[in-house]
Amino acid sequence: MPKKKVELNFEQALQQLETLVNTLENGELPLEESLSTFEQGIKLSRECQQQLAAAEQKVSLLTGDITADGHTIEQVDFDHRPQD
Repeated sequence: MPKKKVELNFEQALQQLETLVNTLENGELPLEESLSTFEQGIKLSRECQQQLAAAEQKVSLLTGDITADGHTIEQVDFDHRPQD
């Protein structure tokens, strides 16, 4: 029976990633276990990156910096006039 993927929020994923990094930095794991731990860390890192990208896009949508279809809105400063 396949394992269910447990969804972690950003903070949980980051905490797990920090734990894995500390474990690897300790340097006392056998090679195979180190590789497995590294692989888990890469997966968590990618998950964190995806969550950050989604949050960044949401902030951009909320602040009006990007449209729903992903186009960037160029902001124009109408108060700034070129010097003659």
